[in-house]
Amino acid sequence: MFSILIPTFNNIEYLKFCINSIKKNSKFDHQIVCHVNVGNDGTTEYLKNKKINFSHTIYNSGICEGINTAAKLARFDYFLYAHDDFYFCPEWDLVLLNEINKIGHNNFYLSGTMMNEGQIKFDCGKKPNEFNEKKFLENYKDFNYYDFQGSTWAPTLVHKSIWNKVGGFSEEYFPGVGSDPDFNIKLWNEGIRIFKGLNNFKVYHFGSVVLRKKINKLENKPNYGSRSGKVFLLKWGISIKFFKKFYLKSNTKYTGPLIKPKHSFNFLINFIKCKLNYFYVKFFYRKINLKKN
Repeated sequence: MFSILIPTFNNIEYLKFCINSIKKNSKFDHQIVCHVNVGNDGTTEYLKNKKINFSHTIYNSGICEGINTAAKLARFDYFLYAHDDFYFCPEWDLVLLNEINKIGHNNFYLSGTMMNEGQIKFDCGKKPNEFNEKKFLENYKDFNYYDFQGSTWAPTLVHKSIWNKVGGFSEEYFPGVGSDPDFNIKLWNEGIRIFKGLNNFKVYHFGSVVLRKKINKLENKPNYGSRSGKVFLLKWGISIKFFKKFYLKSNTKYTGPLIKPKHSFNFLINFIKCKLNYFYVKFFYRKINLKKN
């Protein structure tokens, strides 16, 4: 069925909880592939004992390099990218399979709806050992968003042919922020127009634990988010915000495949702002920072 790619960074408590939810709440038998960053907390031993496939770096490779490495071990045709701080809801995979069959081809990018930390606010615990599973399972179906355009980034599903065509995640976005919209724009440039978030594909999200850990290891933590935005801007000539608003129509209700954005007055004004920012970052920002250093 699916090859589920999960990066983890000394986060064994959450990883165990995530894997247990997949095994408990899946309708089908999937391959789980983890990428272990460092893993000196017993993660590698746990995965070996559970006979779960994993790749491993003794250093913090970040999400992009980690997922690209794990993807080489994938056996199935569909790659599901997930975080290790997710709890997968019952029949999540049946929802995805039904959507794939409805679409009828593989030119799509599907994502899920996150509960607690995400679109739907429903607190059932801040940590795995505090999680009120009974409360969650009895009530999660009563909390709904809607099928939406764009993406929540993870959890996301693509066909391996699409993944391979664009070369997976771009590793210049270490440790990970910015890599998802970059992946999306690569798909857009290949003609993908179905970017759909599914209300019924739900995960409970404890709160970007794996990514926060990665950011905390960086010296320039306050500048990290702006750095990824600059990388995207210099690479594509537009901002992440512009791409999400005018191309992906992010978080608006899903009405069908996307089309190229109309060059309205609002589009053109924001496009000009992107270009001005692009030239500033490329020709002035770098020089200023070089002088400081």
